Amino acid sequence: QVQLVESGGGLVQAGGSLRLSCAASGHTFRTFSRSAMGWFRQAPGKEREFVAAISFSGINTFHADSVKGRFTISRDNAKNTVYLQMNSLKPEDTAVYYCAQGKSPDRLGILYDYWGQGTQVTVSS
Repeated sequence: QVQLVESGGGLVQAGGSLRLSCAASGHTFRTFSRSAMGWFRQAPGKEREFVAAISFSGINTFHADSVKGRFTISRDNAKNTVYLQMNSLKPEDTAVYYCAQGKSPDRLGILYDYWGQGTQVTVSS
């Protein structure tokens, strides 16, 4: 059974930085390295929204307009881990952040087979 475990969330002041990690287990190295990965977030009372995605090779990355220039997705296939570096955080970035693994770097979230439990990110003003 595939498991995705997010970590790195927490409370940070506006303008600060956090680095989220998502470790995959239950994969063989070749399975993870052939999967696209994505980050999504959901704030209280709001729908889940796309944050970033990365192709299986890591060559192609995609970021939502709201985070472009501030957040960066990356991956280390040798460690079965995907990262989200978040800089210049704003209060509106406050949400539960989820990672997902799937067939392609889908912005809608419908092509992901596995989801993590999420990690809370809170940005104070």
